[in-house]
Amino acid sequence: MPMPESTPTARLLVRQEGPVLVLTLSNPAMRNAMHPSLYRSAVDVLRRVANDRSVRAIVLTGEGDHFCGGGDLNRLAAQRQRPPQEQATHLDALHDWVMAMHDAPQPVIAAVEGAAAGGGFSVCLGCDLIVAASDAKFVMSYVKLALTPDGGGSDSLARALPPQMALELLLDGGMCTADRLHAIGLVNRVVPHGSALAAAMDWAQRLAAGPFDTQARIKQLVHAARGRSRQAQLDAERDAFVDSLYSDACGEGIAAFLRGRGA
Repeated sequence: MPMPESTPTARLLVRQEGPVLVLTLSNPAMRNAMHPSLYRSAVDVLRRVANDRSVRAIVLTGEGDHFCGGGDLNRLAAQRQRPPQEQATHLDALHDWVMAMHDAPQPVIAAVEGAAAGGGFSVCLGCDLIVAASDAKFVMSYVKLALTPDGGGSDSLARALPPQMALELLLDGGMCTADRLHAIGLVNRVVPHGSALAAAMDWAQRLAAGPFDTQARIKQLVHAARGRSRQAQLDAERDAFVDSLYSDACGEGIAAFLRGRGA
């Protein structure tokens, strides 16, 4: 007989600071281990703000000392007594979250302190930009549990890295430092311990001051590039440039530049 699901302790805390929406993974007693209900909350929030011009950037962080330790292993152990299709449905919700970050017009910045492990690492890689504390630890720990990645971990690594490096992270399951991931291009900025959220917020506030539609087009171009032929990408760049050129924001930007140059 299937075991009943436990009551989730993981929550998604949502607050807005000016034009920046802050999403906080909250389950600090378990290193912010996630639960399917949290996935669905994140999807709902991201879809709701996708067309909200008061939200110009998004920061994803964890409560307390860690970003996210991944899935709740107690829940996964219990899940083994339940129908496989139920877990597939939970993973669809996780993947909907990753796609909602991908599709959001706003830049999404991960602010990482402590551990980003398993699904926590995958969700981190699903963000557009990553700010990490110097002592943050990243690990694709799935293989140590005889699991394969979820949350887009294999996709993000395969897109960003040579196959040998992606396979090292996934097959070895060893810990990586923020400095190493910065050196191979996965982490954008490494900051002192305890300052990842502040640094991410500062960056988000500066991005939020930029032209919303133009930034959304840039994000869309970059994310779509690898699935296109060179010609298709050039055509997409053409269309995005024309749309941007004829926007009010571009007209104001050109005029301000020319005034500053004395033209």
